[in-house]
Amino acid sequence: MNRPQPNEYPIWGETYISKVDGDIIEILEEQVFSIQALFERNKEKENFAYAKGKWTLKEMLGHIIDCERIFVYRMTAFARNETQPLPGFEEDDYVANARFSERNFEDMIEEFSVLRKANLYFFKSLNEAELNRKGVASNREVNVKSILFIAAGHIIHHLGVLKERYHVV
Repeated sequence: MNRPQPNEYPIWGETYISKVDGDIIEILEEQVFSIQALFERNKEKENFAYAKGKWTLKEMLGHIIDCERIFVYRMTAFARNETQPLPGFEEDDYVANARFSERNFEDMIEEFSVLRKANLYFFKSLNEAELNRKGVASNREVNVKSILFIAAGHIIHHLGVLKERYHVV
């Protein structure tokens, strides 16, 4: 699958799309295991935040799960020719209202894995016409293929943050 072109996504998408290098489906499949392994290796840090007011490791995982759901909803809507604009979301508000601190960390790790595995069936089912369909989300036009790359790049971005700021290995 070819990379999305800059005219197919909002400028903020470049932050994530630029991080994706290689076969997109292979990257998305590999992320099932890399995310699971990273968080499992760092269970003892689940409540660690690298600075006051920053998310804990558990909240970061919750954010990743929320975004996976939102990105897939957007892809599904646009692949099915939804014409209504979809709302944006404020990630900090979502985390603040999610009660991730009350959740079992191991369940959350498994949740991401199961969620992504299920989503991979959908990703692989998309044909060229569906990948190129566009819609409006967060007041910006974007196509399905771009959201797919954004979903992969979003995780790559957060893996970098986790390694750099949370010192996870």
